[in-house]
Amino acid sequence: MKKNSKQTASIETVKKNSKETAKVETVPANRWGEKPKVTVGLDLGDRYSYYCMINADGEVFEEGRIQTNEEGLHRHFHGQGRWRIALEAGAHSPWVSRKLRAWGHQAIVANPRQIPALTETDSRNDRNDAENLARFAYCDPCLLKPIEHRSVERQRDLNLLKVRDTLVRARTMMINSLRGLVKSEGQRLPKCDADNFVSRAELFIPAGLRPASQPVLEQIQQLTQHIQDLEKQIKKLAEHYPEMELLQTAQGVGPIIAAAYVLTLDRPEAFPSSRQAGAFLGLRPRQKQSGNSDVQCRISKRGNQYLRRLLVQGAQRILGPKGEDSALRRWGLKLASTGGKRGKKRAVVAVARKLAVILHSMWKNNEPFRPFPETAAAA
Repeated sequence: MKKNSKQTASIETVKKNSKETAKVETVPANRWGEKPKVTVGLDLGDRYSYYCMINADGEVFEEGRIQTNEEGLHRHFHGQGRWRIALEAGAHSPWVSRKLRAWGHQAIVANPRQIPALTETDSRNDRNDAENLARFAYCDPCLLKPIEHRSVERQRDLNLLKVRDTLVRARTMMINSLRGLVKSEGQRLPKCDADNFVSRAELFIPAGLRPASQPVLEQIQQLTQHIQDLEKQIKKLAEHYPEMELLQTAQGVGPIIAAAYVLTLDRPEAFPSSRQAGAFLGLRPRQKQSGNSDVQCRISKRGNQYLRRLLVQGAQRILGPKGEDSALRRWGLKLASTGGKRGKKRAVVAVARKLAVILHSMWKNNEPFRPFPETAAAA
């Protein structure tokens, strides 16, 4: 039976599509290179870590426990050739992954938040976690949703922001405690900026509370001085990261938000699309769709909690009474006007998500913030 031209063309199209599909499917697996003879799952603990080793046939041939320090890791993994070692992201994963790669191994840092098989199992223990990590890495490392840790220099610069955040929360707790003590005497402290709290509060503290409040005021003053010193160091980071000045042209964005955004996302090429930046920071609603059912869920709250909180603060500044006029502010105010009190909260989160997307687009395209992009484009 002869094939007509249409049938021949359709068969060739199917073959071509199948080849293209095969190429697409093999890219994620091939980018890890040839599979090593040994695959290791390493469940990191604070003092001891459990490991599980799988051979080329997928069989467990060794497992045990080692100390979580450089000496213990060196004794077990140094000079062993090239192994594929999977470990979960955590407090120890940055320095451990660097050591393993320096010794010639293929270290894969898994994101446990995106792997329910590791976090939501009923029989979770260190031994099982190590074996699961090893089997995931043996089959396909992409199943581990691997992440890349930032460099040592960027991590140290980011520590300035983390220390400042800790001091700010400690100062806020002390200020709220002192306000509560004054309320117990039937009086109130005036509203003021945290940096000027001590000078304003001393005038309104009752005489009977001054002996007890003096140590708290001294600690607040010391914390304020340390916070201001850290903020000066954070502003100087713009000398090493010039993109910070570009991001600060956006509304509601200062040195703190710009530095946290640059140091957390590391590079704009990490996301092919700017819209993915909002989802990466947990500002996108969770999806729960099945058939005709499409439930409206809350935001996922995944990703970096500190940067997400800073973006929400920036959104509140944009929608606040001192916010400058822009298309983003108008859109947020229009959204806040519907739904009452809940609508205002949803508007703040929505503006924070848009702000994350806009900052990534500015960074990626090296363009300053435009309050009304449609008007600028038309001009």
